[in-house]
Amino acid sequence: MLPNTGAARLDHLDWLEAEAIYILREVAGQCANPVLLFSGGKDSVCLLRLAEKAFRPGRFPFPLLHIDTGHNYQEVIAFRDWRAAQLGERLIVRSLEESIRRGSVVVKSPTESRNKHQSVTLLEAIAEFGFDCCIGGARRDEEKARAKERVFSFRDEFGQWDPKNQRPELWDLYNARTFKGENIRAFPISNWTELDVWQYIAREKLELPPIYFAHRRQIVRRGTALVPVTGLTPAKPGEEVIEMSVRFRTIGDIPCTAPVESFADSTDKIVAETATITITERGATRLDDQTSEASMEQRKKEGYF
Repeated sequence: MLPNTGAARLDHLDWLEAEAIYILREVAGQCANPVLLFSGGKDSVCLLRLAEKAFRPGRFPFPLLHIDTGHNYQEVIAFRDWRAAQLGERLIVRSLEESIRRGSVVVKSPTESRNKHQSVTLLEAIAEFGFDCCIGGARRDEEKARAKERVFSFRDEFGQWDPKNQRPELWDLYNARTFKGENIRAFPISNWTELDVWQYIAREKLELPPIYFAHRRQIVRRGTALVPVTGLTPAKPGEEVIEMSVRFRTIGDIPCTAPVESFADSTDKIVAETATITITERGATRLDDQTSEASMEQRKKEGYF
């Protein structure tokens, strides 16, 4: 009879956590100069906790990197800086504004969504620091293009992603070998769902930017979307501005991120609410994912996260 190792007592979060820690350690073992993408959002907050469990009491074997569009919610930027300082880890910030000044990014108007332009600034940061692997918090359930990703996603010397030219990952064996200029994007929580993320946040008692929780905010209705009224997204003539209780399921560029109506003002309430949701978070709240011009798959082929 096999000895009782206690494995039967592990729940699904324990297994997901163990897999993610294994992936993080594979990145650290195989890659010469990796970096962890940290935006202050809920998925990257989970990545930081997983990195703590993988590498503490030592320092992380990689810095943190955020590509700042200049159109982020201030609550998220403040949280990003606070969390990096709390951990004592190096945070590198590269701004899309710098890419605009260099002329490598051209925007049509000051208020247009900059989400799709982040690819350029990211590729510039990869070249600047010589990163050979970017660790991201993407999950397969977010959007259909994400579901095509491998855990170790290969990008060529131009930063491009070809879903038909990816390496096999049989028996969870990962290959991070690259030539100079090539890159790997590693996704440790690829097999997690939005519900798993919130259950993990609840279990680990992780802090988050306050806009993830229900709060009162002025919005206008545009089709099925609730658009927050801000300096970048003002109400249009004839639109009725109303105040309602909302929260953000995912956080990105202000002009492309919509909240959802919600009264869930605690982690436990969000877990219960998420368990009943049938539409993906990006499908419900990312306005730029709903247009063919800025489709996720096209952006990923151009170097997006």
